[in-house]
Amino acid sequence: METIPVLPPPATESPTPWNWARKNLFSTWYNSILTVVCLIIAFQTIKGIIVWATTKAQWHVLEANLPLFFAGRFPRESYWRLWIVTAIIALLGGLTWGNIQRQERLWNPPLLIILGAAVVGAVISPIDLTSRLYLLGIIIAAAASYAIGRQIHPKIMDWMPAIWVLSFPIVLWLIKGGFGLTEVSTNDWGGLVLTLFLAVISIVLSFPLGVLLALGRQSSLPVVRLLSTLYIEIIRGLPLIGILFLGQVMLQLFLPPEYPKLDRVIRAIAGLTLFSAAYLAENVRGGLQAVPRGQIEAARSIGLNTPLLTILIVLPQALRIVIPAIGGQFIGLFMDTSLLSLFGMLELIGISRAVLANPSYIGRYAEVYIFVGIIYWIFCYSMSLASRKIERTLGVGQR
Repeated sequence: METIPVLPPPATESPTPWNWARKNLFSTWYNSILTVVCLIIAFQTIKGIIVWATTKAQWHVLEANLPLFFAGRFPRESYWRLWIVTAIIALLGGLTWGNIQRQERLWNPPLLIILGAAVVGAVISPIDLTSRLYLLGIIIAAAASYAIGRQIHPKIMDWMPAIWVLSFPIVLWLIKGGFGLTEVSTNDWGGLVLTLFLAVISIVLSFPLGVLLALGRQSSLPVVRLLSTLYIEIIRGLPLIGILFLGQVMLQLFLPPEYPKLDRVIRAIAGLTLFSAAYLAENVRGGLQAVPRGQIEAARSIGLNTPLLTILIVLPQALRIVIPAIGGQFIGLFMDTSLLSLFGMLELIGISRAVLANPSYIGRYAEVYIFVGIIYWIFCYSMSLASRKIERTLGVGQR
């Protein structure tokens, strides 16, 4: 019998940066030309940005108006209340994130980079010494709560959603005042504080409303299905700016004269919530339709009634499927708060327009909007990271 010769394994190149570049960037003559052209363009672009940022940009517009960007016209003597709110959110956020990251390394490189960047940013930020110390203390407290959250038993951490809900009245009391604290009118809310308040409340309210609308559109009751469908299709056929206009300007005209005027923040939240819920309902409906019929039939075979079937079997699977779409919807809602600047609300974009209207800062559009854009990017990217982490934890697209 003829023996088959044993061939040596194919030669492989060592994974050096030069080998990677030769394979991916300089594999052919036209790829080499494209790579060189792109490198030249990138170099010139980066060089121009650095030269502008270090020699031409006038960053004092940010330094002089930093409190406005973050707190609007909130009274300076009450800033300590905002620091407490920030500390509460940082502590709860650290505990929650630590529990989510239980299976990961305690201090992985990306987390250390973020923590180091936060500390450096707090040290070099153009704020007074007291505020820097507050900020550093909050960063340290968040890191400590993250480490503690990894050690707490998961059954105890199951109460974390309830703790988040219970913290909301405390946060609202600290921001608005009353009950022993000086009341701060919503007209004085502004900047990042107002943007986050509008976005968080609208997200929290639109999620259950969107789920109910999706279930209503799938309902076997004709009246419920018709009303849910009409609401979704009417709201989706209107632009958000039109809904906000109705809430901010037209709503009060339809109410009786003796009816108390609704706060403009409440009207803004109502508009954002009603609009987002309609789109969220369609995302959830897609998830409901993706649940296999076999799951429903198996649940009915063991005697589950319709409410239990929906809550325990159908809805968890549907929401798991549409996590990416829901995350995108929430990110869009966060950015949609910028439209309220058209109605005189001084959230981040409204504050930016107010700052640029100052004769001392006319023409400083690039500095202001780059700064505001970075703030929006940080929060939107954080929401995207959280969404992807939930997807990985639940195995979306893997099982």
